[in-house]
Amino acid sequence: MKKYIKLFDFKQKVDYKIEVLSGLTVALALVPEAMAFALIAGLSPLVGLYAAFVVSLVTTILGGRPGMISGATGAIAVVIVSLAKDFGVEYVFAAVVLSGIIQMLAGILKLGKLMRLVPHPVIFGFVNGLAIIIFMSQLDQFKDIDGNWLTGTNLYILLALVLTTMLIIWGLPKLTRAVPASLVAILVVFGITFFVGIDTKTVGDISSISGGFPPFHIPEIPLNWETFMIILPYAGIMAGVGLIESLLTLNIVDEITETRGNGNKEAVAQGAANILSGFFSGMGGCAMLGQSLINVSNGARARLSGIIASVALLAFVMFGAPVIELLPMAALTGLMIMVAIGTFEWASIKTVKRMPKSDVLVMVLVTLVTVFLHNLALAVLVGVIIAALVFAWDNAKRIRARKSIDENGVKHYEIYGPLFFGSTSLFNDKFDVANDPDEIIIDFFESRVVDMSAIEALNKITERYHKVGKKVHLKHLSPDCRRMLQNADEIIDVNVMEDPTYKVLTD
Repeated sequence: MKKYIKLFDFKQKVDYKIEVLSGLTVALALVPEAMAFALIAGLSPLVGLYAAFVVSLVTTILGGRPGMISGATGAIAVVIVSLAKDFGVEYVFAAVVLSGIIQMLAGILKLGKLMRLVPHPVIFGFVNGLAIIIFMSQLDQFKDIDGNWLTGTNLYILLALVLTTMLIIWGLPKLTRAVPASLVAILVVFGITFFVGIDTKTVGDISSISGGFPPFHIPEIPLNWETFMIILPYAGIMAGVGLIESLLTLNIVDEITETRGNGNKEAVAQGAANILSGFFSGMGGCAMLGQSLINVSNGARARLSGIIASVALLAFVMFGAPVIELLPMAALTGLMIMVAIGTFEWASIKTVKRMPKSDVLVMVLVTLVTVFLHNLALAVLVGVIIAALVFAWDNAKRIRARKSIDENGVKHYEIYGPLFFGSTSLFNDKFDVANDPDEIIIDFFESRVVDMSAIEALNKITERYHKVGKKVHLKHLSPDCRRMLQNADEIIDVNVMEDPTYKVLTD
């Protein structure tokens, strides 16, 4: 029987064995990725490893989502490529610090709640795009140093090792969950290559990971307005990309673990992590969906696994480099391919025929932008904008009017559906000004006046009736509407007991 103990003040029940072993697995998987992302940005591999250590440790301790793993990421690396090339690594460190300040401000201002505006098709597209990116990034392991595809014996050996890794990760959990399958797979493949003497690409072939403790370093840049304007655009994009990827990853881990994280707390933690990363020679980072899925799929649910992962990563750099550099890349490639398979939302494909076409369009578009531009912030922004426009269009068509004439000859228009900028044209078409009787009542009991476009539509329709000498009454409008309408006292019937109290959007 497993014994669970509470860790620190946190309310999760913790299986220490699972947490420690999962943390070690994540640390092993972090090494090649952090190195690769640093090389993409044109920086030393140690810059990526230091970032992975600092960001992972700080966000694990301070963050809003136990079990989630952060580190150096490709999304951040892509942003800083041109900055590193044109101005050097010192400007990168400064931009990372500034991005951290922006993220902390976002968390303090509680902007994490804006993630509620991200619809599910956007999350599907984001996840599927990341899964494809993770898979595509592993294909480089099937090329030689000249960029040509491997052939013959070298290819067969690599494929055999990769498939062995994937088979263990897939099959071992069906037999036992006593230890993380991904860690067992890495160790088994390492044992095969080491004791059999198979010649295959190792972590050391990418670059050495040997180094010391991350050095504290204040970025050496000119402290003037020109420098600030150079790093500000990069810092803003890094902050946006980092927050979006982190908060979306948080939501996904929430769904898997059936618990709820704190987005604003995570934003503050990401900001603090990037500030420290910039001052400790790191390239910055954010949440890593792949590593987080490795962690939670191993059964880790507490902060201990993330702490173990970051401390183990530092230990690898400071003391274990000679051993870690012997790890076959085939094992790590197989692990990441399984992560990609697990990350992809296969259910989104099965439900395509049942989804509205607009949702399918949003999902596919976000996936394509993520895959081809590697700009997660842009992908999510595009998806949200299109989803918002589709929502506005659908709601614009829902404005309806039920018409009737009472025993006194007064014509009633009972309005149904929201009146806003998208529905004002259809709203105006509902009225027959020329042929209506002398007295009109427009009832908004089942409707809502949303914005200034709607207020202007009301002003215009009442003006049209007044021009032909007909009297208009507006019923069930909020005090905010009455305040904004022209000649409100003359045309609006006030009923304190029935009138709504909503506000009109004026921004």
